[in-house]
Amino acid sequence: MLTIVEQRDRAMPDTPSAAARIAVVTGAAQGIGQRTAVLLAERGYALALSDLRPPAETASMVRAFGGEVVECVGDLTDEAAIDDLAAVVRARWGHLDVLVNNAGISLISPLEKTSAAQLRRVLEVNLVAPFLLCRAFAQLLFAAKKASVVNVASIAGLAGVADRAAYNASKHGLIGLTRTLAAEWGGRGIRVNAVCPGWVKTAMDDESQASGTYTDADITDRVPMARFASPGDVARAISFLADPVESAFVNGHALVVDGGWTADASWQSLRLQKR
Repeated sequence: MLTIVEQRDRAMPDTPSAAARIAVVTGAAQGIGQRTAVLLAERGYALALSDLRPPAETASMVRAFGGEVVECVGDLTDEAAIDDLAAVVRARWGHLDVLVNNAGISLISPLEKTSAAQLRRVLEVNLVAPFLLCRAFAQLLFAAKKASVVNVASIAGLAGVADRAAYNASKHGLIGLTRTLAAEWGGRGIRVNAVCPGWVKTAMDDESQASGTYTDADITDRVPMARFASPGDVARAISFLADPVESAFVNGHALVVDGGWTADASWQSLRLQKR
């Protein structure tokens, strides 16, 4: 079930602007999703924000830019909740310009200790939900004629990272879905791309580090740019892929935002010598 939270203030019109570009951002309550929503609001988008918990803070930040916003709370592994979200956007705006499939979960576990239920949960959130969202919003994207889907994948969708079999499989699958839809929908004016962040400083990273499996230094020593990505780094890449002018002929691409992680084949002592 999807819960809709609509809070109006003086910055919000009683009726939506027909000229506004419309975006849906999932996982919008924090991290990459929150920063993406705010950046799109800065650039004039009206937004439908979706998360498991109310994205009230994000909505308030969007309204600070005068942006029109609808808050939607629901579990995107529930197909009915996704259909309800599409119905809200259809009723309010009648089309969709940008779909950002950002919601995701992580799992750090060796394969031999990962249950089938854990695997299925990660796949349901990280891969099945984006598939269902693309299907539910297809006609609204087609109606916009020049629309964009941006899937938030990971460098774990391009290479193996130990103890993350379920997560890696989901992100490899998401990149495959991205490329397939780029081929299917490109002729209808819909571009489908992915961003592949490296390690990003978010609440998800804090939770992963709390398990004691890695430290900040494990990441910063490995990244040529010697830092984590910020949510803003990833949000700007998403905004680029969403833009119908700036990335007008970019389709089926997996844009890496990792500070050079996947480009660097140096051994550790050689890498650290360059600091």
